[in-house]
Amino acid sequence: MSNSNSLSRRQLVGTLGAGLAAAAIPAGEAQAQGSTTQPMADPTTKYLKPPYTSPFQPWPGLASKMTPPPDHGETSYKGSGRLLKRKALITGGDSGMGRAAAIAYAREGADVAINYLPAEEPDAQEVKALINKAGRKAVLIPGDLRDETFCKQLVNQAIAQLGGLDIIVSNAGRQHQVENLADMTTELFDWTMKTNLYAPFWIIREALPHLKPGSTIIATTSEQAYDPSPNLYDYAQTKAATMNFVKSLAKQLGPKGIRVNGVAPGPIYTPLQISGGATEEKWRNFGGNYPLGRAGQPAELASIYVQLAAQDGSYTTGNIYGAGGGMGQP
Repeated sequence: MSNSNSLSRRQLVGTLGAGLAAAAIPAGEAQAQGSTTQPMADPTTKYLKPPYTSPFQPWPGLASKMTPPPDHGETSYKGSGRLLKRKALITGGDSGMGRAAAIAYAREGADVAINYLPAEEPDAQEVKALINKAGRKAVLIPGDLRDETFCKQLVNQAIAQLGGLDIIVSNAGRQHQVENLADMTTELFDWTMKTNLYAPFWIIREALPHLKPGSTIIATTSEQAYDPSPNLYDYAQTKAATMNFVKSLAKQLGPKGIRVNGVAPGPIYTPLQISGGATEEKWRNFGGNYPLGRAGQPAELASIYVQLAAQDGSYTTGNIYGAGGGMGQP
């Protein structure tokens, strides 16, 4: 038989090997093996530009009630098995970057626990359905991170239900704009500090005895750490502190084989802005003065959270990854 009409021995062995490998992938992990090819797109026109018209909501706000809703990667993110069998805890996992990370992690093969406020239950249920659809386990743990006892319970419940923990994404944040420092109450200041600084401390401290070498901690900081807005006095301070705890903790935990990194978004289209985080004037043109001419979408940061958790990023620790739409922070 001629070469043109038959498989070579090498081709035959390769074909059989690929078939055996595919057959060995459990059904729940098959979705994480799909193609990740994406068509080229102009980033200036990929998503809706301002003016944004989604109405304001009471704190904490729901992504499902935004018009149009944010893109967290619900239909676009394709996994490739980069986080198979990993166990992740994500605070603020109901919406924004936390939700985008939860969807991406599940499609990369991880089981995911998310924390959120009880008022955000409708959004959390949507995330649970998406994680389950990817064939992974979803654990929902509502509660207020300002409570130290709850933060401890959050970690232990996640470990118990996931069967371990090796990824922590400290993403939940409190932001409220106050134009005049004289109007900043101690209660508001304390709310921001407890949510953005105390909670990550309590959670990470509780989790550390359970984190094995190869585990990773990822914190969401902000461009506000580098270029603070005048009306985000307390929030900007916490994001600068987050940037520094990433760098400090990376040095402390590096010898133990635990990596610590941060993600610093620019203006991102989430409920944080329309539930007290921005003035109406700023919201209408949110991100419009940036080089890309628009706000970012949570889905545009999902792959950063994946890269920082994946094993092929094993030399990356103590670093801050930006997604700032062109303003250069960080």
